[in-house]
Amino acid sequence: MINAVLLAVVVMLGLSLARVHVVLSLLIGAMVGGLVGGLGVDATLTAFQEGIKNGAQIALSYALLGAFAVAIAHSGLPQSLSNAVINRINNEKSAGSGSIKWALFFGLVLMSVFSQNLIPIHIAFIPLIIPPLLMVFNRLKVDRRLLACLMTFGLVTTYMFVPYGFGEIYLKQIMLKNVSEAGLNVENISVMKAMAIPALGMLVGLLTAVFISYRKPRHYNLSTSLSNEGNSYTAPQGQGDALTQAATAANAPSKGKTLIALLAIVTAFLVQLYTDSLLLGSLFGFGVFMATGVVKWNEADSVFNEGIKLMAMIGFIMITAQGFAEVMKATDQIAPLIEGATNLFAGNKGIAAFIMLLIGLIVTMGIGSSFSTIPIIAAIYVPLCMAMGFSPLATVAIIGTAGALGDAGSPASDSTLGPTSGLNVDGQHDHIKDSVIPTFLHYNLPLLAFGWIAAMVL
Repeated sequence: MINAVLLAVVVMLGLSLARVHVVLSLLIGAMVGGLVGGLGVDATLTAFQEGIKNGAQIALSYALLGAFAVAIAHSGLPQSLSNAVINRINNEKSAGSGSIKWALFFGLVLMSVFSQNLIPIHIAFIPLIIPPLLMVFNRLKVDRRLLACLMTFGLVTTYMFVPYGFGEIYLKQIMLKNVSEAGLNVENISVMKAMAIPALGMLVGLLTAVFISYRKPRHYNLSTSLSNEGNSYTAPQGQGDALTQAATAANAPSKGKTLIALLAIVTAFLVQLYTDSLLLGSLFGFGVFMATGVVKWNEADSVFNEGIKLMAMIGFIMITAQGFAEVMKATDQIAPLIEGATNLFAGNKGIAAFIMLLIGLIVTMGIGSSFSTIPIIAAIYVPLCMAMGFSPLATVAIIGTAGALGDAGSPASDSTLGPTSGLNVDGQHDHIKDSVIPTFLHYNLPLLAFGWIAAMVL
């Protein structure tokens, strides 16, 4: 019999690669999986709708985040950053000189890393920083597929290796907790030691993208990005309408507005850190702009609406992904998928480790969330690893890597949706071809190899 979960993920990925919208791909994949899994139409729709409820809060948080992003663009802060970088380029003899390009690459990775721990806002920085810098990247002829890989590296590697911020949630509150509940003593296990080799695989993928895959210049249409003076956006096309209009409305940003924008960002960060709520953080940050008059009361509705439009696609995809995940769970065929694979092990630890990692990749690609994958697989993987003779450290490495596999490269993951939201503001960056496929190839394949090595040597 065909496994419903496997078939659903294959259908979803196949449709996405065929340029069917991700929301429709997830919906069709969920229906196929539910029907093949014996749920029937009514039960499949019921499970899907139940999953949608779980994604509502996430979608609302991102909608408010979009409004906050537009308000920041309205203040002119991102524009000031863009102008400073462009002026630096204009003052140099060659726009393609390496110093600025490498500084931007390093800064992008650093911001992605800090967004997971030091200032845990996840993808919130992307729609604020990337759109104003697109003119800079275009002048430097930087391949945007490389930029997607840079951001995804920081977003994924940090939480799967560093046990702070989102890493604290993934590695300790979710992974070690579930592993412990499944019967393995984790008191003396160092998660950083367990995940060091898989993290090294991510670094290998990053270096491959930087120095081999996307090192050649790539040309983009400058007329649909920023003006050549660096003072405003010139083409309100594609997903970036909101940021385009807000930045244009700001004209020459004043120092006062810039300071208020910084105050709003700090306020949002502090509120989120204190309440652990992205929704409240964005709300308070937006409130600072309104209270200070940077966003006038008679403009608040339009700014807020444009922000919601900015993040609407990501919100709908994440809601649909939650519905897809709930249908997959309702089929009760994730466990049989794992158990059926054990028949192939024949007592071989190498084959067992590879199959467990591969199944983790399939599950996460479908669900779109590493954090949701761990509870699904841990209860089954722990006793299996113990029976196969894997050490506790190797068991943690297998489960942690199996969960992280598929985050990069999933059409429904915010680790790919986030970069796309910033890089496609002028309609020149395709989500599947320029974000999903590059990150899948450069991170999932090395992570699969290095996760297997970790299972064998730890």
